[in-house]
Formats: sequence, C-alpha cells, structure tokens
Amino acid sequence: MKVVTNRYFDEQVVLVTVHQVRGSAPREEGAWMLVSGQGIEGTVGGGHMELEAIAQARSMLGGGEREAQREWKLGPSLGQCCGGTMQLHFERIADAASLPARLAPRRAPLALFGGGHVGRAIVDAFAPLPFDVTWIDSRDGIFPERVPANVQCEHSEPVQAAVPQLAAHSRVFVMSFSHAEDLDVVAACLKRLRERSDLPYVGLIGSATKWATFRHRLEQRGFTDAELARITCPIGIPGIDGKQPEVIAASAAAQVLQLAPP
Repeated sequence: MKVVTNRYFDEQVVLVTVHQVRGSAPREEGAWMLVSGQGIEGTVGGGHMELEAIAQARSMLGGGEREAQREWKLGPSLGQCCGGTMQLHFERIADAASLPARLAPRRAPLALFGGGHVGRAIVDAFAPLPFDVTWIDSRDGIFPERVPANVQCEHSEPVQAAVPQLAAHSRVFVMSFSHAEDLDVVAACLKRLRERSDLPYVGLIGSATKWATFRHRLEQRGFTDAELARITCPIGIPGIDGKQPEVIAASAAAQVLQLAPP
C-alpha cells in the first residue's frame, strides 16, 4: 500500500482499519482505507461491505463519535461468499499530517546484484511492493538516471564486497554481467549464511547446467551439500518458463513473496 498523499493534510478524515479477521476475508489485519469528504484512498476489501464502511465513515465526519468498531459477516446478505468475518475500526482524525509515518508499510530488505535487462525488470517489479531494494553493480554508469523511490543504487568493486554489509534478512538476487562475478557473490552469500544465517533467500539466475557447474566449483571451495541447498537456481516459480525479462521478474517476485516476513 502506498503512503497517503498530501491531498488529505488539510482535511478531516476517518481512518478505517481491518482490526480482526476470522476465516476467509478479502483483506488482512492492518489493511486500511482513508475516507474524507472529497475522496477515498486504500481499500479494506471492496464490495458491499466496503460501501457500508465508507457510508459509516462519512457519517462520522460530521461530528459525534470519534471511534467505532463494527463487524461484518461476509455472507449472502452482503452479496459475498467469503464465509469469514471482518471487524473494522473507525477513527476520526483531525491531524492527517501524522498519517504517512503511521501508515508507512513495513518493508523487507532486498539486494539485487546486476544492472542488466533482468535486473532492471526486477527493480520495476518490486517498485510497488513492500521492499527496500539495494541495487549493486561493479560497473560505473550502469544504473539509470531515475529509479523507483524504494531503490538505492550502490557501486561495489569487487562486487562481492557488498555482501557482508547487506541488511539482515535481505532477500538476494544474483544476476551480474559475469558468471565469475556471480560465483563470487554466491560464495560470499554462503559464507555469510555460515557465519550469521540471516539471508532467507539467495536466488541465482541461470539454468540447471549453470548451477551444476557452480555447485562443483563451490564444493571445491569447501561448501557442503546442506549449505548449497540454500541457493535457489533457477529463480522463479516452477512452470513459468518465459524468458522475457519482465516474465522472469514477475516470477521471481512471486517466489520471494512466498517467504514469511522477517
């Protein structure tokens, strides 16, 4: 979810938050929606339930109660068949300027080694997602002039020297311009996993043949079968076989999203 926009700073708003979910529901706990007299931002699930929530929020804008809670059963009476229940919390807020910090999403760290075509597609794929991306390459002038707000570009020579400095719990993609660089980055990640075990995902772009070659060379460097099993190669969801950079990026992003949050 994006951070709330400046258009609300001079308005009174009602913040609607998913307080509790039981069973199947269209949004998770913590999801939010802002309702003002002029507009709506965010969503708590859509459908007739959300229309009723918007109506209740707007009724609070005129005064009266400052906070309220209401529960919906997501069944036929709402034209929905989710089967669960959702409890929403309503809070009338006069100082909307405090909302961006309050509603900023929790972000997970992600490190991307390689500024090529697939690297750029991955940056674009993660732009709207709750990740802080560190984009790393050993080459000067490789990064575009403009990158998404959640991306920080970093030059590292040698490129693997950046691995010890990565944020704890970083998800890592390795796809440099050079197989030699890829091997060094993977080895540095394995060393860090041996010492700190704080990289939940290390994905190496490439084929099964590439990984077989890398595996042999990494075994020669002293890494065990159990350690090598922590490397994902090829990256992406099995069954998505397209080779276009955007397809690879979408599949890789979906794979990382399957991980539990840090």
